[in-house]
Amino acid sequence: MSELKTELYKKCLEFAESQVINTRQAIESAEQASKNDTKSSAGDKYETGREMMTQEINRLSHQLQEAGKLIEALKQVDITKRDETVRVGSLVLTDKGNFFIAIGAGQIRLTEKIYFAISRASPLAAKFAGLAAGKTIEFNDKTYTIEAVL
Repeated sequence: MSELKTELYKKCLEFAESQVINTRQAIESAEQASKNDTKSSAGDKYETGREMMTQEINRLSHQLQEAGKLIEALKQVDITKRDETVRVGSLVLTDKGNFFIAIGAGQIRLTEKIYFAISRASPLAAKFAGLAAGKTIEFNDKTYTIEAVL
């Protein structure tokens, strides 16, 4: 089962790294577009366009910081430790789905099964925290029964 957690961890890392790469490329593209924008006779139009590019670069810079935080959060996840109760790094198998507590990377398909990588700060992870196999929780009008904690 540790191989499964290793694969899930790798997929989460790939997700976070792709976020960083894509955001860096978008910033470079926006910076290049801003440099290529030549001043026309319509000065206000030029200034408006440059301001919009500056705002876009600022927005993308914030996204880049958030993507960096995902990588940092993953560095703190210990997938080798196995507890009887749910914690960061746990793989939680339930009757409603399988959840890897690490970062919010969404749906991951491995070995013909679907897993959901969810952030430790997510409401669902908070409900699972500290619980063991056999326990149930209520979340969004659904009852989840924990079948195993790996």
